[in-house]
Amino acid sequence: MDFSLTSEQELIRKTIREFAKEEVAPGAIERDRNHTFPLHICKQLGELGMMGLPFPEEYGGAGADTVSFAIVTEELSKVCGSTGITYSAHISLGGAPIHLFGTKAQKEQYLVPICLGESLGAFGLTEPNAGSDAGGTKTTATISGDDYIINGNKCFITNASYAKFLALTAITSDRNGEKEISAIIVPTTTAGFQIIDKYEKMGLHASNTTELVLENVKVSRDHLLGREGEGFKQFLQTLDGGRIGIGAMAVGIAQGAFEKALSYARGRQQFGKRLSQFQAIQFKLADMAMKIELARTMVYKAAWLKDQGKPYAKAASICKLYASEVCMEITSEAVQIHGGYGYMKEYEVERMMRDAKLLEIGEGTSEVQRMIIAREIGCQ
Repeated sequence: MDFSLTSEQELIRKTIREFAKEEVAPGAIERDRNHTFPLHICKQLGELGMMGLPFPEEYGGAGADTVSFAIVTEELSKVCGSTGITYSAHISLGGAPIHLFGTKAQKEQYLVPICLGESLGAFGLTEPNAGSDAGGTKTTATISGDDYIINGNKCFITNASYAKFLALTAITSDRNGEKEISAIIVPTTTAGFQIIDKYEKMGLHASNTTELVLENVKVSRDHLLGREGEGFKQFLQTLDGGRIGIGAMAVGIAQGAFEKALSYARGRQQFGKRLSQFQAIQFKLADMAMKIELARTMVYKAAWLKDQGKPYAKAASICKLYASEVCMEITSEAVQIHGGYGYMKEYEVERMMRDAKLLEIGEGTSEVQRMIIAREIGCQ
């Protein structure tokens, strides 16, 4: 059992850590305050070859593995959660379905621009009445000759404002109450396709979260991703991979909050001693360090299993569940260690705490993850 990173993974971590420190961290407070999307950072990541990191080189990717993707997501999230989720969704929700289920022609047309950073990746799954119950999808795609006519609404869609196209789920048949859900690639400039960016969120202010409205959107039937009726199976597989990204995000945000809390505790004087000399604070910091290490190990395990072609659904749910809940706990403790200063934006831990909450909700809530784990261990 070897826990060391490969030389390629070490190089990627070194490169992205330096990039995050020099290019991403300096503007994180202002982007959060002004709700400014990090588009210039995405372009720079494209120039570094990171936007297609785990995808084949023949489509403009770097041919790297899932562990490398987790490393990049962690390092970006450590300094800016909004940048981390933008990147994670681009890869795991935008590029992955096309890579996994697309034809060669579809990959050449749609995966290449994602890998080159010319279009951000997005995935249209969640609806106003279909969150955890994704099977409650109401968006429809009716066949009309050689076309699909799509009508419906999607909500909480990441990156859509900066995506030239995205895959979305829709009902292509309803036989005796049995919905047949399919995935269809839709260019966002298609007539009748509207993107609304008006959400006021608790955190991740610099990320793009939108509503999609589709009114008689027409695309040819060759935009179908995979085969009709396989959309439900496809998005379940897509979400398994996406949960590794959320786990990596959680580790990154938690690590960032821990490092700020440790630095503050070492420098802050109270009652004639540094905060880090008080056992109560030492125990907090020790617990934070321990839980981050455990979460990171689980994220890497899930990523490794995926790379090895082994079953990884349970591991992905465990890593997402544990890392997200630990992240929420650690960011809260980081604010507590900072005291009154932790409540101030300039110290950043309050932003990290706000950003952390989404990780217990997105890509399947903590409750859903426990349902998945229970099923995987044979409770059902």
